[in-house]
Amino acid sequence: MKTTDSHKRSLLKSVSWRITGSLDTLVLCYFFTGSLEMAASISATEVLTKIVLFYGHERVWLRVPFGR
Repeated sequence: MKTTDSHKRSLLKSVSWRITGSLDTLVLCYFFTGSLEMAASISATEVLTKIVLFYGHERVWLRVPFGR
Protein backbone atom coordinates (compact mmCIF):
# COMPACT_ATOMS: atom_id res chain seq x y z
CA MET A 1 0.00 0.00 0.00
CA LYS A 2 1.35 3.41 -0.98
CA THR A 3 1.60 5.75 2.02
CA THR A 4 2.46 9.01 0.25
CA ASP A 5 0.54 11.18 -2.16
CA SER A 6 1.93 12.34 -5.49
CA HIS A 7 2.63 16.02 -5.93
CA LYS A 8 -0.32 16.25 -8.36
CA ARG A 9 -2.66 14.69 -5.81
CA SER A 10 -1.46 17.06 -3.07
CA LEU A 11 -1.95 20.00 -5.42
CA LEU A 12 -5.46 18.88 -6.41
CA LYS A 13 -6.38 18.40 -2.74
CA SER A 14 -4.99 21.87 -2.01
CA VAL A 15 -7.09 23.48 -4.73
CA SER A 16 -10.32 21.65 -3.81
CA TRP A 17 -9.85 22.48 -0.14
CA ARG A 18 -9.13 26.10 -1.00
CA ILE A 19 -12.35 26.39 -3.01
CA THR A 20 -14.26 25.12 0.01
CA GLY A 21 -12.38 27.46 2.34
CA SER A 22 -12.84 30.45 0.05
CA LEU A 23 -16.59 29.93 -0.11
CA ASP A 24 -16.61 29.84 3.67
CA THR A 25 -14.56 33.05 3.80
CA LEU A 26 -16.88 34.71 1.29
CA VAL A 27 -19.99 33.84 3.31
CA LEU A 28 -18.45 34.89 6.63
CA CYS A 29 -17.08 38.17 5.27
CA TYR A 30 -20.44 38.99 3.71
CA PHE A 31 -22.16 38.17 7.01
CA PHE A 32 -19.83 40.46 8.98
CA THR A 33 -19.47 43.32 6.50
CA GLY A 34 -22.76 43.23 4.60
CA SER A 35 -20.77 44.02 1.47
CA LEU A 36 -20.50 41.42 -1.27
CA GLU A 37 -17.75 43.48 -2.95
CA MET A 38 -15.63 43.53 0.22
CA ALA A 39 -16.29 39.84 0.88
CA ALA A 40 -15.28 38.90 -2.68
CA SER A 41 -12.14 41.02 -2.44
CA ILE A 42 -11.04 39.38 0.79
CA SER A 43 -11.89 35.91 -0.47
CA ALA A 44 -10.03 36.43 -3.76
CA THR A 45 -6.94 37.72 -1.97
CA GLU A 46 -6.58 34.73 0.31
CA VAL A 47 -7.10 32.06 -2.36
CA LEU A 48 -3.58 31.85 -3.76
CA THR A 49 -1.68 32.25 -0.52
CA LYS A 50 -3.65 29.52 1.18
CA ILE A 51 -3.23 27.09 -1.73
CA VAL A 52 0.53 27.49 -1.40
CA LEU A 53 0.43 27.19 2.39
CA PHE A 54 -1.74 24.07 2.33
CA TYR A 55 0.41 22.40 -0.32
CA GLY A 56 3.53 23.01 1.78
CA HIS A 57 1.73 21.83 4.89
CA GLU A 58 0.69 18.58 3.15
CA ARG A 59 4.21 17.90 1.90
CA VAL A 60 5.76 18.49 5.34
CA TRP A 61 3.24 16.20 7.06
CA LEU A 62 4.02 13.42 4.59
CA ARG A 63 7.51 13.34 6.15
CA VAL A 64 6.23 13.08 9.72
CA PRO A 65 6.02 9.45 10.86
CA PHE A 66 3.75 10.22 13.83
CA GLY A 67 0.54 8.20 13.80
CA ARG A 68 1.42 5.89 10.93
